[in-house]
Amino acid sequence: MFVNRILQILSVIRVSLGSLPERTGTALVATIGFAAVVLVFTGMLSIREGFEKVVQQNGSPDVAMAMRGGSTAELNSGVSLEASRIIGQEANVFHDDRGPVVSPEVLLVVDAPRRTTLSDSNVPFRGVTDRGFVIHDKVRIVEGRMYEEGKGEVIVGRQAAAQFAGLDVGRELRWSGFSWKVVGVFAANGGLEESEIWTDARTLQTAFDRGTYFQSVYIKLTGADTFQSFKDSVTTNPQLNVTVQRYDEYLHAQTEFLSAFVAIAGGVIALLMGLGAVFGAINAMYAAVSSRALEIATLRALGFGRLPVLISVMAEAMVLGIAGGVLGGIVAWIAFDGFQTSTLNWASFSQVAFQFAVTPSLLVQGTALALLLGLFGGLLPAVRAARLPIAEALRGH
Repeated sequence: MFVNRILQILSVIRVSLGSLPERTGTALVATIGFAAVVLVFTGMLSIREGFEKVVQQNGSPDVAMAMRGGSTAELNSGVSLEASRIIGQEANVFHDDRGPVVSPEVLLVVDAPRRTTLSDSNVPFRGVTDRGFVIHDKVRIVEGRMYEEGKGEVIVGRQAAAQFAGLDVGRELRWSGFSWKVVGVFAANGGLEESEIWTDARTLQTAFDRGTYFQSVYIKLTGADTFQSFKDSVTTNPQLNVTVQRYDEYLHAQTEFLSAFVAIAGGVIALLMGLGAVFGAINAMYAAVSSRALEIATLRALGFGRLPVLISVMAEAMVLGIAGGVLGGIVAWIAFDGFQTSTLNWASFSQVAFQFAVTPSLLVQGTALALLLGLFGGLLPAVRAARLPIAEALRGH
């Protein structure tokens, strides 16, 4: 009995799918509707994927970050030179042949015109020590040379150079009454650093009257498992007033606002478009059931049960959903993957350049969404097909 029922279901599904070429118009309407939903859904979430990839690319669990107590971002933090030296004396700090690997860093923002609109936007301007290049070990010069300390020379991130005018090697810029010369362009494995301008910390402090204060201190630890011990020691030291967190956790926190916004906005848009796609699928499947009324009635007269008919209509709708999901995913990948743009990093109030990332996970999610929409779109027409009166359908044809 069970085997017979399965064979009936497979037979009816084969007949249903085999007749799809005869209903190309209605099938295309449903498929394109599903594809549009997947295109928008995938396109929106590829913004989040690309931004998170850039921001979190170079985080490391064995790098800690210290800021002034109560600070949640570098820009509103301040740590003294003396505090950075005390932090460097902690037991769990990694040492190389030059001593503790600790990098106190200055961070501020400067204006630069965008290449596309020529309107000014904020660009992060970071002052680092030579120890910073041990911690930020993905940074490498790809054009020009490294800056020389004390000469007002800067190197710019590859993404910043692409997004903003005037950051080409050899150009001179003026900020805070000082002249700065671009001498190199650096890459950082596609990470957040590529959206910044770098120079030596002491020159930046002097130019912007920052005294001997830094915004943060980066610390390379002896191992990821020593973080808690290091944090407890630093935060309980009466000489210090700092908050400590892992660098990768700090980077993750910077993506939370945009990730939540894009997820909500993408979800709402996908929901509204999904409702339209479901209604389109319902209409298409009702038309399919009407055109197949004689076929369905004949199958029922030959002894096929209602369940195989119901499942066959549902299967057809789901196949259209999968086809739409695949089509939408392909178009999204062609249109969005690698698309270069920038957005505001709310943690630093500066622009971050990144690329849309249409990942395999997003493509799977989009196809699953289309499949689900197909399931809902085929439900009511499937029930109607299963309840179709045999005699009435045969008389009507």
